[in-house]
Amino acid sequence: MGVVAQAGAALPPRSGVLAQQSTEMPSIQYAAVAPLMIVLGAACIGVLVEAFAPAGRRWPVQVGISLLAVLLAGVFLGVHAQGINTGATTLAETLAVGPATLFLWGTLLALSFGAILLIADRSIEPGGAFVAETNSVPEARAPGATPVDAPGAASSAVMERAAGAVGMRTEVFPLTLFSLGGMMVFCAANDLLTMFVALEVLSLPLYLLCGLARRRRLLSQEAAVKYFLLGAFASAFFLYGLALLYGYAGSVQLSEISAATAGSLRSDTLLFAGLGLVVMGLLFKGSVGPFHLWTPDVYHGAPTSVTGFMAACTKVAAFGGLLRLLHVAFEASSWEWHWVLWTVAVLSMVIGVVLGLTQQDVKRMIAYSSIAHAGFLMVGSITLTDRGLAATLFYLLAYGFTTLAVFGVVSLVRTSEGEATNLSDWAGLAKRSPLVAGVFTFLLLALAGIPATSGFMGKFAVFSAAFSAGMAPLVVIALLASALAAYLYIRLIVLMFFHDPDPNGPTVSVPGAFTTAAVTLGVVMTLLLGVVPMLALDWASVGGFVS
Repeated sequence: MGVVAQAGAALPPRSGVLAQQSTEMPSIQYAAVAPLMIVLGAACIGVLVEAFAPAGRRWPVQVGISLLAVLLAGVFLGVHAQGINTGATTLAETLAVGPATLFLWGTLLALSFGAILLIADRSIEPGGAFVAETNSVPEARAPGATPVDAPGAASSAVMERAAGAVGMRTEVFPLTLFSLGGMMVFCAANDLLTMFVALEVLSLPLYLLCGLARRRRLLSQEAAVKYFLLGAFASAFFLYGLALLYGYAGSVQLSEISAATAGSLRSDTLLFAGLGLVVMGLLFKGSVGPFHLWTPDVYHGAPTSVTGFMAACTKVAAFGGLLRLLHVAFEASSWEWHWVLWTVAVLSMVIGVVLGLTQQDVKRMIAYSSIAHAGFLMVGSITLTDRGLAATLFYLLAYGFTTLAVFGVVSLVRTSEGEATNLSDWAGLAKRSPLVAGVFTFLLLALAGIPATSGFMGKFAVFSAAFSAGMAPLVVIALLASALAAYLYIRLIVLMFFHDPDPNGPTVSVPGAFTTAAVTLGVVMTLLLGVVPMLALDWASVGGFVS
């Protein structure tokens, strides 16, 4: 005991500073992060429901929790946004919540509400569009029949028995909420390490969701594997770039990196190598060409409701993170990387338009359309002005609602083997269902940028902001690409209205309440943002990012 006492007495006393640091808790502004906490808390509750609730009661509980969480988060966001002008940093300065971040959060919540409605629908596909088991259901397979998990496999009766045997999989709801929470953190991250963690949180649930399609199981699983492998490479690029930027600036905080780029005498090799790798990871998530290789296969193979969620929300998160990175951390060095991203924007537009013209599948065509739209978004992203930022935020909102409604309509056109996504299956659709064809035509015209739609206002805002910033050559290229991209949509419209339907062709399913609500939400917002866009544009123009 004496030896122990002497050893304890020999220890130096802890200084007051160290003692204070060990007990001091970081300040948390709960009002600022309440929407994020609600979404992630609901996701955790959803996991508990999966573990303890009876199987027959999980679906209504999970749907209620998910929709209520998104609505409640939106209410808290609206209340907090009323009095915010300068923004605030919280959670030990890992999150920065300002006007631009709140706009991105509001966009994500609104789009995810529609996506959850599509995911929850059980009327179009009996039992829902998702299944968890990797093997087909023995009870649902007749002797000698094709396995249920084969691409395009089985008759309608066999598939319906499979749906009844397996039931609606409800783990998709907490996975969706976890991915949404990761997207929200990604847009608000104040340092690269937090941004990387958020990137993984938003990505891992999506990898799983892509492989859970009930029909065409092998195609769905192939899409999930491709997305996972290419996503792992993108994450590795992002993490390596993070390490190089830390070596350059001595910090992963965006404000510290900005200060280093503005007044550092260090070599720029680490700076531009790190910036290139980090941006590469973000461009992959945003489906920007030439980092787009995963997009057509994943959009085609994933369940259509998940495709809608990815196409709308993931693009908002990816460009939200890119905008934050360029405006907060690398604005001072923009003259050195500006031309590189010019080239990326042009390549994305050209790849999306040219390869989109060769597609014979509706979902793959929309995938290449999204690559072209990513090029248009890049035009706004590299316009480092307040006007350019507001225009890009508005474009993300407008494109998200239109795309979500497009995939909702795609899920309605079906054969006995599932969704009819081949272009030839859509011939004469207007004679089978004039309402569905009319709605789809309006949405396609919005993607083409026809006046009186949100697509026109989004492109006009982005192109005019870029033109005023002195990027007239890039705007001209974007206008030409937009004109050529219109053919992608017009040829499908002509096919629907001016061709005769196949007597044995697909039918149009009667949508349930959830799909009807999601498509209606997308169509109404597409119209409103095209006719009265100033409300959204004014909110987007309130302020920028904080750090």
